[in-house]
Amino acid sequence: MSSFLAPFKDSILLKIIIAIIAFLYSFIMNAQVEKSTDLFKTLAAKDSILFERTFNKCEVEKLDSIIAENFEFYHDVIGIQNKAASLNAVKNNICKNPGNIKRNLVSGSLEVFPLQNNRTLYGAIQTGKHTFQEKQLGVFTTVGITNFTHLWILENNQWKLKRVLSYHNLPYSE
Repeated sequence: MSSFLAPFKDSILLKIIIAIIAFLYSFIMNAQVEKSTDLFKTLAAKDSILFERTFNKCEVEKLDSIIAENFEFYHDVIGIQNKAASLNAVKNNICKNPGNIKRNLVSGSLEVFPLQNNRTLYGAIQTGKHTFQEKQLGVFTTVGITNFTHLWILENNQWKLKRVLSYHNLPYSE
């Protein structure tokens, strides 16, 4: 085999072609899914349950069915939480006074990247940005903006949120 490749060993053109093919393959295999796909729509709906229903409306019971038992939440300000600690934080902090804090997904920021094993979908990475608002003098005011990355895993044909990264938490300024 090495004698076959010997004439190409020093070929700059061959190296460029291989690099282009590798780049294109990597790009195609790791591209986010289109917003019109079932995967994107499903995980966007899960995002809505996670935040609109539980965070904004304090329907905390909705969280239990979409969060994996071995859930982990990594936050660059508050540290690491497991499932029990995260549910407790929502109940006793965010939802202590319902209707005073809101999370809003930044329009156009949501992206979904499928995870496959031998062409079988087993999970997805979901990224985006969201803002947080607090009610001040009866009016919601945007106070923060943050990036998030969610790892969703298919468990028994159900999407479960397994890992959350919340990072680059900043005060909001226009």
